[in-house]
Amino acid sequence: MSGQSRRVQLSPGYLLHHRPYRETGRILEVLLRDHGRLTLFARGVSGPKSQLAAVLQPFQPLLLSFHLGREAGQLSQAECMDGASRLPSASLMAGFYLNELLLKLTSRHDPAPALFDDYRQALERLKHDAAPDQALRLFERRLLWNLGYGLDLSTDSDGTPIDEEGFYRFRPSQGLYPVRDDEPGALAGRSLLALEREALAGDRVLADARRLLKAALDECLEGRELATRRVARAVARKGSQPQRE
Repeated sequence: MSGQSRRVQLSPGYLLHHRPYRETGRILEVLLRDHGRLTLFARGVSGPKSQLAAVLQPFQPLLLSFHLGREAGQLSQAECMDGASRLPSASLMAGFYLNELLLKLTSRHDPAPALFDDYRQALERLKHDAAPDQALRLFERRLLWNLGYGLDLSTDSDGTPIDEEGFYRFRPSQGLYPVRDDEPGALAGRSLLALEREALAGDRVLADARRLLKAALDECLEGRELATRRVARAVARKGSQPQRE
């Protein structure tokens, strides 16, 4: 650790990802409300007698204590916050998708309390809502705003107010522009206004929001593929195959 390390006590955070480190350690990628995304080294947490192995799990609100250096930190203690419920198995893929977005699109050592709160709120929605689409779309929109790529869904590229009865196409570098209703991939004006209000209800609204936000996020990802999307496609293909007798 650096000679300029400082001690941080009981900082609210979440584990986004971990990988092995030496025999019984892990390298943790965590999101902290007051410190942003950090890398923490955790020693002796993978052994059979380690009490931290059960604590250091994704999607659980944690209180983390560590010594922080210039580039990374050394974990000293972790505990679960009281009253935290687990993410249902049906929502695990959605949760890992959120984590992957944060890992790929956020910078280390960049505190973003609003983004942390949006992530926590998205997880709470996933814990209590059997259909994850609404929670994912709202988080994607707020993530773009926090990254500085917020979408103005009230006007088109010329500054004309979005027509609720109209249809539009979206280009990440240009914004929204009106098209005919029969053009492939057209987004309904009422869907855009619903997303602007964060009032997502109905299959068409959710489908349009998904396509719009995916295009905006793909621009930010700059060609990097998300593993969770690849896995979701594979699962969908497998589920669509006819069962053998």
